[in-house]
Amino acid sequence: MAGTPSTTTKNPAKKKKKIRAVGNGRAYIQASFNNTIVTFTDQNGDVLAWASSGMVGFRGPKKATPYAATQVVKRAVELVQPYELKEVNVFVKGIGGGRESAIRSLNTNGLQVLSVKDTTPIPHNGCRPPKKRRV
Repeated sequence: MAGTPSTTTKNPAKKKKKIRAVGNGRAYIQASFNNTIVTFTDQNGDVLAWASSGMVGFRGPKKATPYAATQVVKRAVELVQPYELKEVNVFVKGIGGGRESAIRSLNTNGLQVLSVKDTTPIPHNGCRPPKKRRV
């Protein structure tokens, strides 16, 4: 009995995860000076798919370019295809170079943009500035 293949299986049969159809959702675009990250969620905020510039293959200063942002959106839309996402509300954070091109490429990749909201954090008299320079 010891060592029979039926009793010592390491990977039991896993259930295949059922993918539900999501008609409309949200697209979060974080465009920093160093990177662009796109995340698709449903209306509850549960993440469906995400992509970043490094994930697509860009390295170094090329990650923050507008072209990299279009490629990131293209990859994220490919990953979210099984969910049948058609319409998105866009939330943009940051002031990086890929900001505008990411929004534009959402439309060109087959998603209808319902609204665009800027959620960039603005300081209300935040950090103390450095002291005056004496020459």
